Amino acid sequence: MSQLFSQETHRNLLARIPACTGREISDWLRTVEEGPSLFRFEEKVSWLRSEHDLAYGHAKAIIHEYDLRRAARKLG
Repeated sequence: MSQLFSQETHRNLLARIPACTGREISDWLRTVEEGPSLFRFEEKVSWLRSEHDLAYGHAKAIIHEYDLRRAARKLG
């Protein structure tokens, strides 16, 4: 498993993604939700990078946020 960002770095990356990509985080999370059923974290990151030409850090932050929100839904 790849090393995850600190919480602060993660928040900073998420805050910059809309300006860098022209799309809001909610749009990216919907894209991941509607994308292919991939199981591994790095597979999802690679898919976002190849299909949407994202930087590695941005793709990783989006997938991490997606996983965090998905886990929170399961607990709630």
